[in-house]
Amino acid sequence: MNTPRILAFDTSGHWCAAALLSGAEILDQRFDSMAKGQAEHLVPLLEGMLADAGMTWADLTALAVGTGPGNFTGLRISVSLARGLALGLGIPAIGVTGFESLVLDAPRPALATLPAPRDQLYGQLWTHEGPGAAQLFPAGNIPPDLTRPGMALLGAAEGAQNPAPAIARVAATRQGDAPAPAPFYLRPADAAPPRDAPPRIIP
Repeated sequence: MNTPRILAFDTSGHWCAAALLSGAEILDQRFDSMAKGQAEHLVPLLEGMLADAGMTWADLTALAVGTGPGNFTGLRISVSLARGLALGLGIPAIGVTGFESLVLDAPRPALATLPAPRDQLYGQLWTHEGPGAAQLFPAGNIPPDLTRPGMALLGAAEGAQNPAPAIARVAATRQGDAPAPAPFYLRPADAAPPRDAPPRIIP
């Protein structure tokens, strides 16, 4: 059986994150903080990682991508790239939510939290039975239905860390039956439609 070689990446926040998994070993990982410019930065970052490992795109058996929740534009950048590369390379693209990457190897019950705009958090409760519904709530005001005795709180207090190694490890457990990745949104976009009427098209 061929050794799984998975290139994972994530731009769901103010960063470009990547990791290269071969078998059970993370060969390399990179995390560049940036508020914008992920679209231009991501592919060179991935190509550099592959080159430093002595690999090419053709050596990969799968791609893994963080699907959020998180930054709208960032999610579109990485998910679109993963789907396009997977199509061109003929390998699967596997989507992994930020919650799934946080709870990997964590005890249960655990509340996985991710930063959201306007001093809010995205949260998902994980118990021994599996994950609950993801929610958006004010930071510091966890809804009662997301709490359990002895619950571990993951993510919010730890600051920005590279999620890509965990994304790669989660993806390694689900190759073969993964649907095409799609952004995981929990709130509408901040952008509002224009107030002006659209231009009239003259035939």
